[in-house]
Amino acid sequence: MFIQTENTPNPNTVKFLPGNPVMERGVAEFKTMEEAAISMLAQKLFGLDGITGVFYGSDFISVTKADEAQWDILKTRIMAAIMDHAMTGMPLFREGMDPQEDKTADDSEDDELTVQIKELLETRVRPMVAMDGGDIIFDRFEQGIVYLTMHGACTGCPSSTMTLKSGIENMLRHYVPEVLEVRQSGA
Repeated sequence: MFIQTENTPNPNTVKFLPGNPVMERGVAEFKTMEEAAISMLAQKLFGLDGITGVFYGSDFISVTKADEAQWDILKTRIMAAIMDHAMTGMPLFREGMDPQEDKTADDSEDDELTVQIKELLETRVRPMVAMDGGDIIFDRFEQGIVYLTMHGACTGCPSSTMTLKSGIENMLRHYVPEVLEVRQSGA
């Protein structure tokens, strides 16, 4: 197994590419050891000093470190943990523990504008954000405002506000004039 690494726009997050699928559907994010209880690999990664976040995408694992931790020490340990997990054949999640659901999957009750926004996010935004080790999930569309939840390398990234405002907001407003603004959920 050969694991590649890629830097992300977030200097505290590195994307690890194991060369095979990680998540079959959706994404999963862990910000604490307690949240990681459903995944033995995430727990193993949190067991390394300085790890503050683990994110599983379709074919990558993004790992976030504390400011004071050093990548030159952590990268080797993270790759060893991922390789060890893969070689043992252990599942990514403990039996009976479902990963976080992908909120963009069910649009059966959405209005036409929301369906159009989700489609644009799915086809134009999420693939680009995944290349940077993160994900953006649609939360809701209310009164002209699109609310998105940021995951992985996007969380805490210095350029995430610019990505939301200059990139995603401008693109959505171009294709869906009813979109007035894009905000991060909880903001």
